[in-house]
Amino acid sequence: MASNKDYYETLGVDKSASTQDIKSAFRKLAKKYHPDNKETGNEEKFKEISEAYQVLSDEQKRKTYDQFGSGAFDGTGQGGFGGGFQGFDFSDMGLDDILSQVFGGGFSGFGGRSSRGGRRQTRGSDMEVAMVITFEEAVYGTEKSFDVNIIDACDKCNGKGGTGERTCSTCGGTGRVVEQRQSLFGIFQQESACPNCGGAGVDFTSKCTNCGGDGIVKHKRTIKLRIPRGLEDGDTLRMPGKGNAGMYGGPRGDIYISFKVKKHEIYERNGRDVYVKIPLTITEAILGCKKEIPTIQGTIIADIPAGTQNGDKFKFRGKGVDDEKTGRKGDAFGIADIIIPTKLDRKQKELIKELSDTKLDSYDVFKTYNKYTN
Repeated sequence: MASNKDYYETLGVDKSASTQDIKSAFRKLAKKYHPDNKETGNEEKFKEISEAYQVLSDEQKRKTYDQFGSGAFDGTGQGGFGGGFQGFDFSDMGLDDILSQVFGGGFSGFGGRSSRGGRRQTRGSDMEVAMVITFEEAVYGTEKSFDVNIIDACDKCNGKGGTGERTCSTCGGTGRVVEQRQSLFGIFQQESACPNCGGAGVDFTSKCTNCGGDGIVKHKRTIKLRIPRGLEDGDTLRMPGKGNAGMYGGPRGDIYISFKVKKHEIYERNGRDVYVKIPLTITEAILGCKKEIPTIQGTIIADIPAGTQNGDKFKFRGKGVDDEKTGRKGDAFGIADIIIPTKLDRKQKELIKELSDTKLDSYDVFKTYNKYTN
């Protein structure tokens, strides 16, 4: 830890802050940054505020810090200048444990019981799955299945971890042990999770051989998923409570599925709108015509006006993607794609030359040209 770390700034309090102000600041930040908090949890940030609180909440240590700075604690935040300091390893404690230790009483944390005197339930981890689907599956929606290696509660011990549950003899059921160390500055005490029961407060006369005492096992499972209409490339769907099982009966995590949509042979998509090329002969573009247009909502007959230019865009309202999330439909756009012939017979070449020597607004020439090319 840098010798010039500002503990006051870390907790967001003034140097004149009272002990109660420091406690209140820590309580607020602990709830926000504790790793149990899925939304805003930040382990590194939590360690910083814990270190700052352990120093500033102790009157003697605070005086030492004000005089010598954070370097006086040799990076531990638990130096022995005052002697007899009860150091707490916050990184190994649940949020309920920390708030109860600091403020007393019960606090509702972010899932699970306290690790003191009972197995602490922990939420299962989330899973991420990548899935490739076709253009049609994304547009119209579908049902898919996929296999995952998932963690479930052990069915042999019902997720307990063993049989013959009993109070841990090492910690007496508290789930915590206190270790005393002698230093140059006096006796240093540190509390940590019990090494025998892992902080559960209980162990078993017979550990489950199927799960090794963890209460969870990994196996292959097939998950069914309904894909809604209108899914886009890069979208992510969340399946709440379908992820890995938590320890000791804790809630399951979630599954997040990210999608890659394959490109289509003729369609291009932009959000809810779909674009398709309309191939036109020269005569169709010059004279106009009726043309069948394939849209994702079915084939329609469109009037192509005379004099259509290459790249002209035609809008067909409501013929785009039916977005299930918003309940809105996009539009279809037809893009004129005039096909230039690569092979002409002698008569056709003569007509093209005749056309080039004639004013372009000569309707008679157009009729003659159309007669020999259709």
